[in-house]
Parts: sequence; C-alpha cells; structure tokens
Amino acid sequence: MDEDSIALYPGAAIIWEYSVMLAFPRSPLLAAAVLVALPTAATAQESARAPVQQLSDGLITIMKAGKKAGFAARAGRIAPIVDKSFDLPLLARLAVGPAWTTAAADDRSALVAAMRKLTINQYASNFNNWSGQAFAIEPQIDARGTDRVVKTMLTQPKESPVNISYRLRQSGGDWRIIDVYYQNSISQLATWRADFEAILTKGGVKALVGHVNTLAEKVSR
Repeated sequence: MDEDSIALYPGAAIIWEYSVMLAFPRSPLLAAAVLVALPTAATAQESARAPVQQLSDGLITIMKAGKKAGFAARAGRIAPIVDKSFDLPLLARLAVGPAWTTAAADDRSALVAAMRKLTINQYASNFNNWSGQAFAIEPQIDARGTDRVVKTMLTQPKESPVNISYRLRQSGGDWRIIDVYYQNSISQLATWRADFEAILTKGGVKALVGHVNTLAEKVSR
C-alpha cells in the first residue's frame, strides 16, 4: 500500500499494518518501520495545509474585527500571518522572471518589501466585515510536481461561495504559499506578471518597486 492510499484510507492502513505484522512476526525492525511510516503521508498533508489554515483563520479574525477596528489594526493583525504563510522572496522572483537575475540586491529587497505591503494591504482592505463567512479547507491536497495545491471555499450567507486555492512550495523545511488562485483558476502570480511586464521593460525592478508601492498605497485608502 502506497502513502497516498494510507492517507486516503486510514482504516485500510490499519488492516495492512496488522497483516504485515502477522506475516513477519519475528521481524521487530519491520514492524517498527511500519509503525513509523504510517503517519508520514498524513503528517505531510497537515504540514502543507497548516499555512493555509493559519491564513484562513487570520482572515476571519480581521473580518470579525471589522471596519470599526480600522485599516491599520487589521493590517497589523494579518501582517505576521502573511510573513509566516507566504514565501514572499520567491513570489517576487517568480513575478519578475528573468529580470530578477540582473537586478541590484537593494532593488530586490525593496520589491519584496513592497509586495509584502501590497499583500497585507489587500487583505486588510478586502476582508473588513464579517457576517457569518467561513472557510472550509478540502482534505485532499493535490501534487503539482514538488509543489502542493490546497483548495478552500469561502462560504457567505446569501451569496455564492468563493473557491480559493493556494500553491505551496517547501522552503527551509516549511511549506509556504507562492500563488493564489481565485475561483481555482485565476492566478495572482500570472496577473502580476502581466501587470509588471511593461514596467520591467521600461524601468527594470527599480521602477517596479515604485509601481507596487503606489498600488499598496491606493489599496489602503
């Protein structure tokens, strides 16, 4: 039985483990290996799901804080969650593409900071009111090469649900979000690439920093 089967059918995994131990009663090392291996798939699933769960919980928190809390307070609450959930340096590099390799180190750092600010401000601006909304995370996690895709659904009273998917990649042993898909199809990363292309062609990463900071300021108004 492979790890995906174990993750999908835990009951079958228990039966499989028992049958292996019966077949090899004098192999304590094998039995121990089975006991250690069983949680691996489930643990990996939970590790990839964790950043999405943190972000979803954080968004509900700032929604409940509402407009009364103020934009700055909502931004302050979601900021550390964005830092933990997203791989912002990689996201910036992927959004810029080949121009990243020739950009000055200071410009790279400034762009990461600008994209962090834009991401935080967008969440603080858009998630500013709660009227019973809730996030549901699908149990199945899809593999895209070495990346993982976690799907969620935002339910809203009297409105159609919104499907939001997240693409994650491992960084330093942790899973981090590198793209967000609205209605499971519209890629935030692809949208940024299209928006950034003309600016990068004319003024490079330095010009893009100013553009992203301007967007972040507009969102906060």
